[in-house]
Amino acid sequence: MTHTFAETSAAIDASDDPDPSSETGNPQRGLFGRLREVFSASDVPEAPANPAKPAPAMPGLASLRRLRVADVAIPKAEIVAVPRVISPHDLMEVFRESGFSRLPVYNETLDKPLGLLLLKDFFLRRGLDAGTEMLELDEYLRPLLFVPPSMPLTVLFQKMQAQRVHMALVIDEYGGVDGLLTIEDLLEEVVGDIGDEHDTDDENLWTAEGEGVWQVQARAMLEDLRLALGFDLAEGIEDDDVDTLGGLVYLLAGRVPARGEVIAHPAGHEIEVLEGDPRRIKRLRIRQSTGTAPETP
Repeated sequence: MTHTFAETSAAIDASDDPDPSSETGNPQRGLFGRLREVFSASDVPEAPANPAKPAPAMPGLASLRRLRVADVAIPKAEIVAVPRVISPHDLMEVFRESGFSRLPVYNETLDKPLGLLLLKDFFLRRGLDAGTEMLELDEYLRPLLFVPPSMPLTVLFQKMQAQRVHMALVIDEYGGVDGLLTIEDLLEEVVGDIGDEHDTDDENLWTAEGEGVWQVQARAMLEDLRLALGFDLAEGIEDDDVDTLGGLVYLLAGRVPARGEVIAHPAGHEIEVLEGDPRRIKRLRIRQSTGTAPETP
């Protein structure tokens, strides 16, 4: 049975199960239970038991209380989603290429979202032999959370905690999808970037793709790249305070460029944005200018 946007929203609003982690004396608090204490804490810190050793504070917590959904959500153009009718092969390809374990599902267009598909739900019910026939994903879907862009992040967190939903779609004033936000995005606002098994280790900040072409993490230092690649990306750049490739791209573009955008370097190199979000760049591709002579370290 196909669920409409309104039916999905109603199902979410009707879900008001109590949080088991809130029971008095329960030592096994879940992620939401522990984080709720942080988000609901007063902005005025309590006096530490030992004045000589003040309690450490999470540096991003104060700014999180001032931010809204629109400040953090990824834009609609970058949302990875799947239609409700899809072949098992195509579905697995989307999971594999994106690296995500959960995806929004839509009917016809992304502006008609139906719910959330978890990779583990699909495999637990279908097994490894998913078959070759076209699938209707309605029976595998979990509810999605729909929020306005103006909602404070602390309110969104409370909704995610109460309804046990880890992903929210941002809905504009016309009822269309405007962006997407996950619980990890909220956590990163507090504790910084959260690495996972898909992130590149520090010792592999760049890899060669071919002659004069490299994939590079945005946090790679320009001096390290000069020694490794044989040419200086800082050459011709007036700002001496730029130390990383990501900072250089910010400077050249004058803003945070979008994924797929190619930034021209003064020396003729091309820097393509491969991965990022509205707040930062993560991974880039450098194409060296053919007229650039390698440096001698």
